[in-house]
Amino acid sequence: MNDEIHIVSLGCAADVRSFPHGRLELYRMGDIELGRAVYEPGWRWSEHVAPTARTALCEVGHVGFVLTGKAAVRMADGTEKVLMAGDFFVIPPGHDSWVLGDQRYSSLHLTAAGAYARPADADETDDCLPGN
Repeated sequence: MNDEIHIVSLGCAADVRSFPHGRLELYRMGDIELGRAVYEPGWRWSEHVAPTARTALCEVGHVGFVLTGKAAVRMADGTEKVLMAGDFFVIPPGHDSWVLGDQRYSSLHLTAAGAYARPADADETDDCLPGN
């Protein structure tokens, strides 16, 4: 990271990846990329993002913080946890997740945000271009 101060408002995403019942907003500040995931009730990764990613499970690891709502995460080995507003989380690759209840779920993604909900055939360099 350079010596500049970077400030980006939450409503000014550099990129938005939309999918049924949700979206991922990407925020870029210098060489840092953060994300905000917003999922509506009924959203499930294996149903609504897997067709874009072309993998059975989410193969992106996540480090983040839950802002609102509640979601479940199930690993390939069957381990299942619930994430709630106020929780920090670390989730390794190889999982499914879904919204619990009737409240919108939102979370901040502090690592690997650019890899999430990326089409399987996307050019690796496209995400790094300003304005994308």
